[in-house]
Amino acid sequence: MATTADAPQEATQHAAGDIAFSPHLAGASILVVDDEPGMRNFLVRMLASRCRHVAEAADVATASRLLEATPFDLIILDNIMAGRTGLEWLEELRGSGFYRDVILITAFADLETAIKALRAGAADFVLKPFRSNQILNAIARCLDRGRLMRENFVLRRELKALPGVGAMVGASNATRSVRGMIERVGPMPTTVLVTGESGTGKEVTARSLHDVSPRAGKPFVPVNCAAIAPEIIESELFGHLKGAFTGAASSREGLFFYAQGGTLFLDEVGELPPAMQSKLLRVIEDKKVRPVGAEREVPVDVRLIAATNCDLATAVAQGRFRQDLYYRLNVVNIHLAPLRERAADVEPLAHLFMAELSAQLGVPPLDLTDGVLRALARYDWPGNVRELRNVIERSLILGEFPSDVVPDAGEEPAVEDTDALPQALGAVEKAHMLKVLGEAGGNRAEAARRLGVSRKTLDRKLKAWNA
Repeated sequence: MATTADAPQEATQHAAGDIAFSPHLAGASILVVDDEPGMRNFLVRMLASRCRHVAEAADVATASRLLEATPFDLIILDNIMAGRTGLEWLEELRGSGFYRDVILITAFADLETAIKALRAGAADFVLKPFRSNQILNAIARCLDRGRLMRENFVLRRELKALPGVGAMVGASNATRSVRGMIERVGPMPTTVLVTGESGTGKEVTARSLHDVSPRAGKPFVPVNCAAIAPEIIESELFGHLKGAFTGAASSREGLFFYAQGGTLFLDEVGELPPAMQSKLLRVIEDKKVRPVGAEREVPVDVRLIAATNCDLATAVAQGRFRQDLYYRLNVVNIHLAPLRERAADVEPLAHLFMAELSAQLGVPPLDLTDGVLRALARYDWPGNVRELRNVIERSLILGEFPSDVVPDAGEEPAVEDTDALPQALGAVEKAHMLKVLGEAGGNRAEAARRLGVSRKTLDRKLKAWNA
């Protein structure tokens, strides 16, 4: 047991000194583990007014129970305690899948202890007796480093992702209704299911929900469930321990960890394998995740937003998707209509993309004349908003609008041709899709990606055309 009864008094005497303050301290949850009541009380009093939540434990058994119930951002851990040392418990924590930072404090320290602490995974090492600013500086470093690590990870993922499909803009009744739903549902912790065809803006909707929520200052982590191989998706979402499977050379945190306190967006959730559906259901119910190879579950505080372009109700009826998971995800449904059903949105979206992309590409914007806007509004947009963005980008690069989308931009449509408009649009769609398929060398999966439609949609169209 540590014999540092004078530490709180000494630290209090220096509390008026220059104390570092992390901008992330106010939202932090910290666990203090020390068998000395005076030190626990001092640390709790010092942190209570600075942090969102502070808890204390006199031994590792109590601390373990607290960790099972609450997701802490940081642990302040005494090394020399009755029963088990802090280092022994820290090694057990790391081996069971706990990734958050731990500051080790001790009155008895030497070089060997410090080396063992670093090898066990301690983020910092503070020697008793310490001043208030010393422990606050250590806490600030840990919180800032952890936040920076998570932000860098999320930014790297976003840089690898495809370009966005624009903000939630539009003048149609359907878009105004969606904006109203976002404003109403966003501030609530409710799980939301966003549905709609590929390219309608499901991720934009999810980001908008996150931005108007109390979690807006925390990470938004998107993951495309269809783009991750079934054999590694559990590790990607929940993390894994070193040696948990072949190739796991080191422990790794999962996406739930990086989204802690924020929002995890599961796109194409209907593509999850059956085994993963069951595990996701348990996470939603228990608010805990178990890294692959770990024996203990880790509490998480994450809001889930899911999206799909398939009919999940039909998938449930066919036995391809768990009914109980569907009900858990579909608490609130936001459906995004295809762009062809909201022609009033084409003009504001075209202006938005033209301004954004011309600045990004460093080229002058093209003139969106009345004739061009009419042609864009008449086009069927099988790839929805994503295809509109791609058309604007391609037009800026080539210096003119593609003839398959804007055949006669400057001409008024003849009155006598009005009845033939649906057939003409169908012909344009067919020509465009076949052209893209040819450019992809007949690779339907690649052609569907370029068009911004699902592979099933492309197969159905080609079958109808006998192509």
